[in-house]
Amino acid sequence: MSNLAAYCPPVNSGAQPPSTSTTANKRPPPSSSFSANNFNDDNPEDDQEQQTELKRRCIDYHTPAVLDLTSRLYRKSNRRSHALPGGAGLAYPYLQCHTNYIKWMGLPLGEVGSSRGGDPIPSTAFLTHLAHVTRAKNSSPVMCLSWTPGGRRLLTGNQEGEFTLWDGINFSFELIMSAHDSSFRCMAWSHNQNYLLTSDGGGNIKYWSPSIAPVQSIDSHDGQAIHALSFSPADTKFVSCGDDATVRIWDWAGRREERVLEGHGWDVKCVQWHPRSSVICSGSKDNLVKLWDPRQGGCLSTLYGHKNTVTKVAWNDNGNWLLTASRDQLIKLYDIRAMKELCSLKGHHKEVTSIAWHPIYETVFASGGMDGTLIYWNVGPKGSEEPAVKIPFAHDMAIWDMKWHPAGHLLATGSNDRQTKFFARNRPGMKQGLDDDGLEVADGGAYDNEIIQAEMELGNHVGIVIGRRGATIIAMQRQTKTKMHVDQIRRVLQIEGTARQIETVKKRVGALLDRVSSDNEDRGQGGGFGGF
Repeated sequence: MSNLAAYCPPVNSGAQPPSTSTTANKRPPPSSSFSANNFNDDNPEDDQEQQTELKRRCIDYHTPAVLDLTSRLYRKSNRRSHALPGGAGLAYPYLQCHTNYIKWMGLPLGEVGSSRGGDPIPSTAFLTHLAHVTRAKNSSPVMCLSWTPGGRRLLTGNQEGEFTLWDGINFSFELIMSAHDSSFRCMAWSHNQNYLLTSDGGGNIKYWSPSIAPVQSIDSHDGQAIHALSFSPADTKFVSCGDDATVRIWDWAGRREERVLEGHGWDVKCVQWHPRSSVICSGSKDNLVKLWDPRQGGCLSTLYGHKNTVTKVAWNDNGNWLLTASRDQLIKLYDIRAMKELCSLKGHHKEVTSIAWHPIYETVFASGGMDGTLIYWNVGPKGSEEPAVKIPFAHDMAIWDMKWHPAGHLLATGSNDRQTKFFARNRPGMKQGLDDDGLEVADGGAYDNEIIQAEMELGNHVGIVIGRRGATIIAMQRQTKTKMHVDQIRRVLQIEGTARQIETVKKRVGALLDRVSSDNEDRGQGGGFGGF
């Protein structure tokens, strides 16, 4: 237990797991050609080299899992049991804002009222700390992703039709392989976790074993893109939807199409089977959400809440709530028992591209937008229609898919910016991921939140500020949390933000332009005979 105490699942522990690299774990054997000074701990270059080789981020959930299991019988029933000492068996200190208390943080499962006797604490599911960013070589946009059974690894599918496998603890790269001839669109595990289904933009569906070995390939939907797949509760059937405006039901064992559900007037973008009943929900480009009876093949009901393309639908695990997202920038929550809208959630400024319910807390879910914004919501009797936590510029581009770790302590997101990111909770005493830029105190003592506009001359360096495919200006907007636009005709940079933010942008852009100018001067002096 003492060896495991260095790791914590919901935060970046900074631990150093064993590495397979011989240079990182072993020093050269002593010989006559080496003196004692070669291995002196006071050598700064040696220490710096060791730290560079050994440093690896790690988020391990085994220790908190053992902590919850061993202490479950000794915890007192208290509505604030997450911060109170244990019972007679074990005595835990109060959680304080200090990193020494990291080892007493359990998994989100340990905070649920059924396991501790207290009320659930949804705020433990708001993951604001960016634990790691992964990006494969020769990468392309990440279209979909999924955790493997047990959450040991993360599987991503990109626009080139390739699988990429990442370690779920230290986030290292493990495998890349070709899976489809065209872009990935969706992947879904069966409920018994024995098989994986994937689809692509060419109307192809493939069966995979847990070891990522191909089993079967099926062509369907008239060669149109298949956007979503979902298993029935018993895993005997699955459903698919595509750009041919149809929803199709398949027999899993027979690998044959059983029924075609027609009723949408345009491309069907999303579909999901009810977690326990014979009901299928689908969303389309015709702005409609339809509920289907898979046995009879008829439409049970139609929801007319959205005014633009319905991009995602998601059933809550309780089976009563239905979540829908659309390009009209709205997320709507429906109660299918009464067939009424519970709330309409406004928080995104661009179309909503992905949603995912938390696996532990039934009132918490996350959503991603076309502009890369990540938002956490808490709905239900004690929730709110306002965003609980908002992370602007979590990605530089659209977040196409997101999945929670089965333990609920990690959230993986895949984006059009070719990156896969892992978000986790902060450790006690850390403020990473928290938005405190708005607490800038002006001379008068009030908070300087007034939004103003300013311009900055760029001269002949317009392309330098924009960067390749806009990467430089997008990254600078994300870091400074301002809105920036380059007027290429006037050759000026337009900035919108607070006075403090605009000052920061001008300093960074000025430093960038100075560095480019100095590099050009050095090249001019060093080139030709004039440099001698």
